[in-house]
Amino acid sequence: MSNFYDEVGGEKFFTELVSLFYAQVATDPILRPMYPDEDLQAAARRLQLFLEQYWGGPTTYGEERGHPRLRMRHAQFPINEAAKDAWMRCMMAAVENIEIKEPERSELVQYLEMAANSLVNKLG
Repeated sequence: MSNFYDEVGGEKFFTELVSLFYAQVATDPILRPMYPDEDLQAAARRLQLFLEQYWGGPTTYGEERGHPRLRMRHAQFPINEAAKDAWMRCMMAAVENIEIKEPERSELVQYLEMAANSLVNKLG
């Protein structure tokens, strides 16, 4: 029985998605300052592992970091509507530039929108 992770191409798909996303983040004036590292490799790896696990792939994220606790892990970052919109803009650019069929594409986008909305923690 296959799952979403297998249907979209497994690790290769998530590597490409996250790479495309962080290429956008690297030049985004709202998002880039939220990342303290000189390069985005550590953040990219965490996102990739999280997405792979969430969508039915390896459980490496949980083994290394425990429960995702997304709101708690992002609480230190002021995430307002503008930041959420910037994140979605970067992620949608990645989704638009990767091969993914329906219904998986819609399912992925719906999840990303829900996740982005749930992380907003500041007004303005």
